[in-house]
Amino acid sequence: MKKFKYIDLFCGIGGFHQAMESLGGKCVFASDIDRDCRKTYEENYGLEPAGDITKIKAADIPAHDVLCAGFPCQAFSKAGKRLGFDDETKGTLFFDICRILEYHKPKYALLENVRNLASHDHGNTWRVIRERLKKLGYNLLPEPVIFSPHYIGVPQHRERVYIMCVRKDIGNIKPFSFNADDMVPCTIESILENDKDIPNVKDYKISPQMEELIDLWNEFLQSIKVERLPGFPIWSDRLCDLDPNEDLSQYPDWKQNFIRKNNELYVANRKFIDKWLRKARKNPLFFGAKAKLEWQAGQTKKPDIWKQIFQLRPSGIRVKVNTYFPALVAIVQTSIIGSRRRYLTPRECAHLQSFPDSFKPDEKPAQAYKQFGNSVNVECVRLFAKHMFEACNDKKK
Repeated sequence: MKKFKYIDLFCGIGGFHQAMESLGGKCVFASDIDRDCRKTYEENYGLEPAGDITKIKAADIPAHDVLCAGFPCQAFSKAGKRLGFDDETKGTLFFDICRILEYHKPKYALLENVRNLASHDHGNTWRVIRERLKKLGYNLLPEPVIFSPHYIGVPQHRERVYIMCVRKDIGNIKPFSFNADDMVPCTIESILENDKDIPNVKDYKISPQMEELIDLWNEFLQSIKVERLPGFPIWSDRLCDLDPNEDLSQYPDWKQNFIRKNNELYVANRKFIDKWLRKARKNPLFFGAKAKLEWQAGQTKKPDIWKQIFQLRPSGIRVKVNTYFPALVAIVQTSIIGSRRRYLTPRECAHLQSFPDSFKPDEKPAQAYKQFGNSVNVECVRLFAKHMFEACNDKKK
């Protein structure tokens, strides 16, 4: 389709908008319940989104060729109740997608959701979604496609479910296949800004105390005598002798396993670890999650956290190899780029979601991080929209 009209439900800041406009689409309606997202959307596209979709009549939405929706996932009724698909989806936002599809019968619908949708409720949620869309007159694949931007060279591991729907009179959808051997190599440098070009770059730098903390953990990794770097979480409060009065059976098996492995690591490196702990405890940040470390950057003779990327998580400081970033989430604390000793900027988060440099993020960094964390990835949407549109082209041929 060279030119088409589409609607953008749960539009956020317009990930679908970016992709569809690039394919010749014109947005005739958008909706989002979040006031700040609506403001950012209007600022960038000149279209003010409507608010809560549950309060908007389908008849008040303009006619369109494509329905786009990155809808929130909510639990449906259990399949065993057999109440019928309308009843099973009522009370969920998917129901609002269905009533709009039923009224307008657009040629296509492209939906995006979290990866867990594919297996949620032992597959019942996907079964209800698929059967309801088929009943509304759409062809779709037997299973949702699970895909991540890092498969196509965008350095972010963000697996999401994509559901392509084609009205039955338009055509069928070809199976979507992707060979892991065809993955485009990722590099985090492809999305990073030059520090000298970042206004107030010092605002994104980690604190001197955090630098000292990372140096401490580097010293730990580089000094312990082990055949292989620990693949289990290192818990500093468990780097000690086992307490004979503690009943480990009170803990789940996984926790018992980690406690014993930390103890074995301690016993094999007792002299160094005792000295290291005395020094580490002088750092004001060495407490809670920051006193734990998860090395997930592979085996190397001289591990160096500063050469990798890492996150501050409730489970500890998680270190990842510097090929691609973990999925953006809707919080201010993004990944830390070891080589730059700073956090990702909002503009770099825009790059991770494939937004162009012309896009204007929310002027409040906290809102910008949240909005990019909740957004769909533009390049992934474009990929599946093009694949979906091939159904129409094939029928014409």
